[in-house]
Amino acid sequence: MSSHKLRVDMFDLVSSIARIVDMMSPAVGSHHMQVAYLADRLSEELNLSDDDRFELYIAGALHDIGAFSLQDRLDLLEFEDTKPGEHSIAGSLILDTFKPFSPMAQLIKFHHVPWKNGRGATQGGESVPMGSHIIHLADRVAVQISRRTPVLGQVRGICNAISARSGEIFVPEHVDALLKIAKREYIWLDAVSDSIEVILRRTVVHQRRELTIEELVDFSRLICRLIDFKSEFTASHSSGVAAVAVQLAKLAGFSRYERRLIEIAAYLHDLGKLAIPSEILEKRDTLTEDEWFIMRSHVYYTFQVLEPFEMLRAVSSWGSLHQERLNGTGYPFGLMADDLPLGSRIMAVADVFTALTEDRPYRKGMTPESTTAVLQAMVDADELDKNLVDLIFNHYETMNQMRDTAQKEATREYHGFQTDLQRCGK
Repeated sequence: MSSHKLRVDMFDLVSSIARIVDMMSPAVGSHHMQVAYLADRLSEELNLSDDDRFELYIAGALHDIGAFSLQDRLDLLEFEDTKPGEHSIAGSLILDTFKPFSPMAQLIKFHHVPWKNGRGATQGGESVPMGSHIIHLADRVAVQISRRTPVLGQVRGICNAISARSGEIFVPEHVDALLKIAKREYIWLDAVSDSIEVILRRTVVHQRRELTIEELVDFSRLICRLIDFKSEFTASHSSGVAAVAVQLAKLAGFSRYERRLIEIAAYLHDLGKLAIPSEILEKRDTLTEDEWFIMRSHVYYTFQVLEPFEMLRAVSSWGSLHQERLNGTGYPFGLMADDLPLGSRIMAVADVFTALTEDRPYRKGMTPESTTAVLQAMVDADELDKNLVDLIFNHYETMNQMRDTAQKEATREYHGFQTDLQRCGK
């Protein structure tokens, strides 16, 4: 199984994640891409190596990924952010679980540390990477750019605001680099362009990696944590779906390699929830009609992010079609049975079974009798695959135990994450 390797363009992978996080609100716009672009332009002016520039691109594109709620994201768009620490630590803790992203995790952890005339070279006894200060500067420039007036008319004010904080907040050498590139009008026009991702694709030196299937599983688990750790309500859902889906796939005759792919699909199936504010995910009351439409859109965003990746085509299909139903009543595409591959049918059954049986902060999971009644009703309505639901019925105790074990482990990880977050924030 380790011989299976997939060649992945890391630029595309990272840009897709950044894009979907920025979908959380029109007010956020393309903030992550702006920061990545400005960090790249600064690192070019500072004559950094291609490898260092690429690391800064990734860190810039993902720098606020630990800000889970919409309010957190909006707070960070203020020039003088008031609580910068927690989201930086949260992002770094999650990214550090994937070895290729470990260097970027350190950059993100310290990306709001002020320079303090050199004292910002360390924080809490740790060395602060110089790249963190570059991202800090790029971030604070980006939050000052307004869409309401021509950007070229804003340049002088932005430069004056940054220069006034040289030494105390920003590294003077970095400020000097900003003032040099600020004279190039195209940089500002690029920064506000609707095609900024295309521009980045042209300017950033790409890196491709060959990932083994195990490394891809590790990456999908990282994304799973980003999704599920947004809320205690969802803290273990994807892990439960993965456990059930893998066992269903095994009983359905999938090979070991295909079962790894179904596991990846399960970890990524709710990827689009990165675009959904935590305020909606955590709402205890009934969602309003508009909120429900926002919630439903997450499946489309999952498809949108995964669809361009040829090597993930099966994963994309299986994961992003988990809300489709055999009778065409599902969403977002309304596909019929003939258009739904076995993998997506497995994901649909695993998702429903997990949602019914798992405990939520506001309710206990359903009893076996109630769960089987709901599943049978969905089979009778031609929504779920009868053969797969029968496998659930025939192996109910095993399936439920595997789900429960996986979710308890994920819950322990979530609480461990919260503990680490509090400890690092002290």
